[in-house]
Amino acid sequence: MEAYSIVIILLAIAIGLSSVAKRTNFPYPVLLLLAGIGVGFIPSFDVITIRPDVVFLLFLPPFLYEAAYHISFREFKKNISTISLLAFILVFATTVAIAVCAHYFIGLDWALSFVLGAILSPPDAIAATGVTKGLSLPHRTNTVLEGESLINDASALVAFRFAVAAVAGTAFSPLQASGLFIVSLAGGGLLGLLLARIFVWLAKHLADYEVIVSLNLLLPFLAYLLAEEFYVSGVIAVVTLGLTISRYKARLPEKSIAQSKSVLQTVVFILNGLVFILIGLEFPQILKSIPKNEFVSLIVCAFLIFIVALIIRMMVIFYHKAMMKKRFDVANNRLKNFNKEQLKFPNHRHLRYTLRLEEYRSQLFDTKEAFIIGWSGMRGIVSLAAALSLPLINDGSIFPHRNKIIFLTVVVVIIMLVVQGLGLPLLVKWFKFEKHKHVL
Repeated sequence: MEAYSIVIILLAIAIGLSSVAKRTNFPYPVLLLLAGIGVGFIPSFDVITIRPDVVFLLFLPPFLYEAAYHISFREFKKNISTISLLAFILVFATTVAIAVCAHYFIGLDWALSFVLGAILSPPDAIAATGVTKGLSLPHRTNTVLEGESLINDASALVAFRFAVAAVAGTAFSPLQASGLFIVSLAGGGLLGLLLARIFVWLAKHLADYEVIVSLNLLLPFLAYLLAEEFYVSGVIAVVTLGLTISRYKARLPEKSIAQSKSVLQTVVFILNGLVFILIGLEFPQILKSIPKNEFVSLIVCAFLIFIVALIIRMMVIFYHKAMMKKRFDVANNRLKNFNKEQLKFPNHRHLRYTLRLEEYRSQLFDTKEAFIIGWSGMRGIVSLAAALSLPLINDGSIFPHRNKIIFLTVVVVIIMLVVQGLGLPLLVKWFKFEKHKHVL
């Protein structure tokens, strides 16, 4: 069967399953994943092999851009401390935790363990939005989850590249890695900001709405390619592009904004359906490469990695919740003491304390919201594409334990999507969230 015929069949399956998911309230990504696994076991069905760099270019830019384009810039900025914690500190903490688990329970050496940790550290934007879409989550919870998944790929992919380089024999320097990481983020941000400014200027002066919509669709791919060409973060470039255009879209022609939104949603819907089926299709092929005597032990290790990643995420988010409450209490006591000492009218210090207290109040979240944020860290296409991108060593030998790492990645992704994806709607129903509720 020709590749284009397979793609058409997969898209038809994805579109059909979308209707089934809506009628049954079954998480769409999980349904697609299971369908892909089932199709992959059909003997006469040829599997499509896509180069990992093509996967990154084809899927990441539109998903990141669409999410950044529709997220509230004001809400994103308001929750930047929580988003940054999850996107950077949590990613590196999860990388270390999974590496320790892989070293002591699977027997991988430290370099390979950190490769696996970096692959499985970032929750995926596609998986998160695919599962949480349509659920009655608090508005701030959606902002945190979407904001985290927008920028955590940058830190994870940088850690992944350094870990792979260490396996290949390249010396690792924490100072050098930190410097390159900062340059990568800053360079990607500046590039995304520049392209956004150019687009906003062009959109104001162009009368052809079709051209504006086409440019809007092309921009995320252009930003990603240019960023990778200049060795800066393509993820941050696309996210900055989307956030900046979102901030200034009120100044753009209303008709072009409406058309762009419709086109982006259609493209994302099609790619969203295709990507999870492709993940499922990979599983039967990877399964064939694993010795039968290692199968059970690797499945157990995959469950262990899932539990470790979930525990680390819960610990970090609840620690952050406690710190936010402590900062609020300190600010509140400071304001109370200031009010007692001041007998005259409030001055600029009083206003500053009041504004700071309100800022901290807006960042508070309760136990239910913290638990949902902790539970929602599903992995997806980014982890799988990173695993498949494991290279050959310079002497031509296969990357050590390459099949084992890919197998573990696929199994962990499946476990997370099934367990967390199916569990999330039940938790939301149990907690009885009110839609768009701001928890203080």
